[in-house]
Amino acid sequence: MLTQNEQKQYNRHLILEEIGLEGQEKLKNSKVLMIGAGGLGCPVLQYLTSAGVGTIGIIDDDKVDQSNLQRQVLYTVDDIGKPKVHMASQKLSKLNPHVRFKTYNERLSTLNILSIFAEYDIVVDGTDNFPAKYLINDGAIITKKPLVFGSIFKFEGQISVFNFDNGPTYRCLFPEPPGENALPNCSDIGVLGVLPGIIGGMMANEVLKMIVGIGVVLKGKLLRFDTLSMQQQILHFDKNINHEISRLDNDYGIFCGIKKTGTISSSDFKNNRNLYTLIDVRNYSEYQEFNIGGYHIPLHELESKASSITNTKPIVLCCQSGNRSKKAIQILTKLRKDLTLLNLEGGLNKFSL
Repeated sequence: MLTQNEQKQYNRHLILEEIGLEGQEKLKNSKVLMIGAGGLGCPVLQYLTSAGVGTIGIIDDDKVDQSNLQRQVLYTVDDIGKPKVHMASQKLSKLNPHVRFKTYNERLSTLNILSIFAEYDIVVDGTDNFPAKYLINDGAIITKKPLVFGSIFKFEGQISVFNFDNGPTYRCLFPEPPGENALPNCSDIGVLGVLPGIIGGMMANEVLKMIVGIGVVLKGKLLRFDTLSMQQQILHFDKNINHEISRLDNDYGIFCGIKKTGTISSSDFKNNRNLYTLIDVRNYSEYQEFNIGGYHIPLHELESKASSITNTKPIVLCCQSGNRSKKAIQILTKLRKDLTLLNLEGGLNKFSL
């Protein structure tokens, strides 16, 4: 039920037949997570707060920078150097004291995404890089949450709604990532200051429509808006059952081509061993004395046997301390561009059965 004070706050919603008391109570009982409190996040958060969404989560590990103020309208010069999530929740609480805010001053990752998403009804993506977008998409699919997507580039923005009412997902629209530097962020290429406000307002609109149950949601549609011509297009796309997701990827940076090599801790490897191919590059006597399985290719034979290594799974290379396996990654990187290579951090010295 709405209090008398809330009824005053939301009067213009209550007199709309399409929303009314029932719709406003739906908003009050809803929980929405905003990922990113930057250019897109600021207007989305402002409109969801003023509309009366009952619980709003905000996750971002960034701090306010002076260059943000050109478009991130929640912040002022007094906020520079302070965590965005804390500054945003303080400002928004003054806009609407009836909304509960939950802040996460951290980066979304494979370790926290599923537990955080489980607390919310709808997820809104305001990030600006491909690894984050694929991670968010997969997390939304696994936790069965609708996902409102937005992106901005110079003078143009895009909006869509994924995973809603058994509709298409981000991977249905973008099956494969375009690779490193394909989507420069605002600090690299620039952005018109009003663009995030326009696109963010549209994203908030999709959230409100889903919660209240009015209008036509951008399911299976990508809206493109150009601020210079004031023209918009709506592109239609279908669901692709080949892109159904049952688990998170091991490394979204590697998946998106931003990095093809990295490290993996012994605990992560042990907990997900079936997801990797292990290659031990120590010499024969070391391997016979002790090993943890996998394939054995001594470092001095690696170059001649590189072509026989399959690329069906990420490759974890190991040695005693991690130094020879690092050298092995350097060799394979030159010979096999198709392999995803990970070094067992600390080698077998840090590995306990």
